[in-house]
Amino acid sequence: MSLTSWAELVASGLITGGIYALVAMGLNLQYGLMRIMNISHGEFLMLGAFLTWWAHTATGISPLLLMPLAFIALFVLGVVVHALCFKRLAARAPNVDVFEARSLMVGFGLMFLVQNTALLIWGGDLRGYEYLADPVQIAGMRFTENKLVLFGVALALSAGLIALLKLTLLGKAVRALMQSPTGAQLVGINTRRLHPMMFGIGLGLSGVAGALLSMTYEISPSMGEPYTVTALIVITLGGFGSLAGSLAGGLLLGVVEALGMHFSSPSLKMLLSYAVFIGVLIWRPNGLFSKK
Repeated sequence: MSLTSWAELVASGLITGGIYALVAMGLNLQYGLMRIMNISHGEFLMLGAFLTWWAHTATGISPLLLMPLAFIALFVLGVVVHALCFKRLAARAPNVDVFEARSLMVGFGLMFLVQNTALLIWGGDLRGYEYLADPVQIAGMRFTENKLVLFGVALALSAGLIALLKLTLLGKAVRALMQSPTGAQLVGINTRRLHPMMFGIGLGLSGVAGALLSMTYEISPSMGEPYTVTALIVITLGGFGSLAGSLAGGLLLGVVEALGMHFSSPSLKMLLSYAVFIGVLIWRPNGLFSKK
């Protein structure tokens, strides 16, 4: 292989990894802050993809302009889901471990509810549209425009969220709750407002990820589940509660998959991901980028 071919292969992995990172950061935010193992996270990504596809085909509005609307719609839905499901669950759980187990079961219920609702509304056929599908050449490497946009938006949002948590007062409150929920509440941090807001932001990010995917790939009601599994693998790579680790882990997993599929077979994609997942759990259970 030439140097250009290697570079193109790695770049393709980074583009895929950008979406992995964006999805994983939303899920990591929910788990790291509230210990909600939202196994239905990928279904809301699917919902964002279908809403963007439906709005674009019905009105002709650019998917790029629809992305903020997808974020807002999924944010509002996230606040409602948190209030109806996880807030009440937290109030009745005797401890964090019980709440985490119960939230996992509620997440499974939401997964089937959202997926079957999408099947009833849009059917089970593959959907898609062409947008910025022309190829461009950069330093001898060829990509479609929509994939470059996908990577740029995913990377910008991921970096923006990390900066928000590092540099703002809101971010300090979130990090304090991740480190010590009891101590954060003792100094006056209002979890009643912060929890639904962060849960909504997590689902909002999944909605944007779905909107980006609708520009580049065909979508279906069953597309969300693999992204939930991938997000869990990325979180394990980067460390639970670490958003910077999710970004690094997502990009790394994308490159590993791209290289692995090139030298083996595309059908082995999930096998490669699970092999990485098991290896990290055995040798670095706290994540590759954890300090401990």
